Amino acid sequence: MNMACIGDADPFTAAIPATKVELTVSCRNLLDRDTFSKSDPICVLYTQGIANREWREFGRTEVIDNTLNPDFVRKFILDYFFEERQNLRFDLYDLDCKSDNLSKHDFLGQAFCTLGEIVGSLGSRLEKPLIGIPGRKCGTIIVRAEELSNCRESVMLQFCGNKLDKKDFFGKSDPFLVFYRSNEDGSYTICHKTEVVKNTLDPVWQAFKIPVRALCNGDYDRSIKVEVYDWDRDGGHDFIGEFSTSYREMSRSQSQFHIYEVLNPKKKGKKKKKYLNSGTVTLLSCLVDTELSFLDYIRGGTQINFTVAIDFTASNGNPSQPTSLHYMSPYQLNDYAMALRAIGEIIQDYDSDKMFPALGFGAKLPPDGRVSHEFALNGNPQNPYCNGIEGVMEAYYQSLKSVRLYGPTHFSPVINHVARYASAVMDGSQYFILLIISDGVITDMAQTKESIVNAASLPMSIIIVGVGPAEFDEMIELDGDEERISSQGRYAERDIVQFVPFRDYIDRRGNHILSMARLAKEVLAEIPDQFLSYMRTRGIKPGPLPPPYTPCPPPAIHPLLARRVSRI
Repeated sequence: MNMACIGDADPFTAAIPATKVELTVSCRNLLDRDTFSKSDPICVLYTQGIANREWREFGRTEVIDNTLNPDFVRKFILDYFFEERQNLRFDLYDLDCKSDNLSKHDFLGQAFCTLGEIVGSLGSRLEKPLIGIPGRKCGTIIVRAEELSNCRESVMLQFCGNKLDKKDFFGKSDPFLVFYRSNEDGSYTICHKTEVVKNTLDPVWQAFKIPVRALCNGDYDRSIKVEVYDWDRDGGHDFIGEFSTSYREMSRSQSQFHIYEVLNPKKKGKKKKKYLNSGTVTLLSCLVDTELSFLDYIRGGTQINFTVAIDFTASNGNPSQPTSLHYMSPYQLNDYAMALRAIGEIIQDYDSDKMFPALGFGAKLPPDGRVSHEFALNGNPQNPYCNGIEGVMEAYYQSLKSVRLYGPTHFSPVINHVARYASAVMDGSQYFILLIISDGVITDMAQTKESIVNAASLPMSIIIVGVGPAEFDEMIELDGDEERISSQGRYAERDIVQFVPFRDYIDRRGNHILSMARLAKEVLAEIPDQFLSYMRTRGIKPGPLPPPYTPCPPPAIHPLLARRVSRI
């Protein structure tokens, strides 16, 4: 391993699922494909790959004999990513023999949805009609999602070292720890790095808090490797040794210290019997805490409100020309449309009415040619709402035909527009996401900063997608990852802006579906944490869960009818 990269490692570069969810499937009024009895249904779940869009079988429930209203016991457990569109397909079959080959069984219907659709439904319960057999009513499927509790745990750990190997010529070592979780294929992914404690062989590192899913992805017995290094200024850190543990082993240490021998395999091989160890590391404390999650709030009824704002300034180029960023090709989406669809299709799963305000800025409007930095794409300022992402796309295309691209580029009016709505609902029942898509230089930077600082205390997040070849220095500054944004001496209460240049995520082979998935994954990954930071700082708890769904038993058949059926 090249240790030069350890000091710069981002502990969460690998895709750690937001959580794991358990899906429970029931069906009602399935087709009866058996002559002398009812169907014997089984449910098969398929997931879809992002790049190639192929459906892969994920798993099967058990078979339930002789029923049209099954409540399957076997669950499906999936990793949940807020920032991904996770397409699912449920196929129902009537099993006629013991073969695993589904083509040998009768097809009963299927349903398509996303994992976000299920968890975003009231009480995380989605009911959909089964389709797939023309001219026949195939019944309904009911899918319930429940978050697995072990993924909501975080743990506070503190370690100290004792008699670690001396690596520096003129002083003692400067030790730090690097934690890795093991992957299914036997490889390791970095998940935490402690601070460096200077000039000591007996360091005491500060306690740190980490989600359990980051340590072991919810598998308590998965190996966790810890490497001990001596820090060097040039980045070529010296390896002292390593030890392994597991989350289960560490969590047993809540009542007593746990001491690990630090071993260096090279020294062990050279010195053989003389080598004992390279010191020890002691787990001083392990405190487990179960935190409220993003899904707790969604299940409790919090709605995500999505607003889009599109740049109609002249720097985008004439929309009728192929060189324009707004060019409407009959063959493919432009970058604006791709960004809008990629992000909107994921967020819409968390909005019950699917009505989205769509705004534009930087254009001259008919009939008088006045310049507007906050106009409704559908032409109705009193009601800028569009029906679903398709409605937003249609309003965008219609606006390109009716307005004249102009300028300058002002962000603050659309930020203030959403902030007005967010300031009216600060009880945790709603959270607002503003997507701004723009091609370049912001001309109201001071006002935009002030708007963001004000909005940082509201239940809202801002996503900025830069399209085209321009330099995006100002937008990077608004992101606030390097330095918290400020205005007139006031700092933003929290980081609410995520900026990405779309060009960084475009697939070079022209796979637009993959480009859109990469973009959405990048810009939406921070939303759950931004959402939770607002709720936690305000002390807002999730709303009460709706009453649990209890399946209604099928209506009882009258005894006379039952006898009549049995004679047929």
